[in-house]
Amino acid sequence: MSYVLGITGGIASGKSTVVNVFRSAGYPIVDGDVVARMVVEPGTPGLLALKKVFGEGIITSEGTLDRKKLGNLVFQDETEREKLNRALEPFIRSEIDQQIETAKKTSPLVIADIPLLYEGNYEKQMDAVAVVYVDQKTQLKRLMARNQLSEIEAMNRINSQMSLERKKDCADIVFDNCGSLEETTEQVLEWIKKHAFIE
Repeated sequence: MSYVLGITGGIASGKSTVVNVFRSAGYPIVDGDVVARMVVEPGTPGLLALKKVFGEGIITSEGTLDRKKLGNLVFQDETEREKLNRALEPFIRSEIDQQIETAKKTSPLVIADIPLLYEGNYEKQMDAVAVVYVDQKTQLKRLMARNQLSEIEAMNRINSQMSLERKKDCADIVFDNCGSLEETTEQVLEWIKKHAFIE
């Protein structure tokens, strides 16, 4: 019997850092971001669903999704964001479920890296949920640097998600990523040492 650990966080909280420790330890990763990109590739039902909801303007001349245009629409408007989530949710959920089931056949521990885990009610499918936490000041600074965003753009993106404080309150496990890479890595390795033998 495999143990499924859901990992979530906020935008620029350092979730990838934590996930990479699990990856390096040899555990399979189901990556929600990769799935979200897969389901909107040219010719997919997901991309067609988005075109229906948001119109031709979000499709490039090459037939791919114009992520910047879509991002500008949804990060500033909760109604538009809800439309996006409603349109893609069935495709994303189905693919994530499939990947988790496949990974469970080969590993005692499966990592489900799902940015909007609580927002999408995925926690019910997990044996436990870990949140990668940073304070908002650090999160803002990292996001502005990583995505070359203004402070207002970065705050819009942070505020478009459930707050890290709320996620932290809901989580079974909190990996604190306010310190160094080594400190974060150590927390994850400690957790693995303590739990990874679960069959």
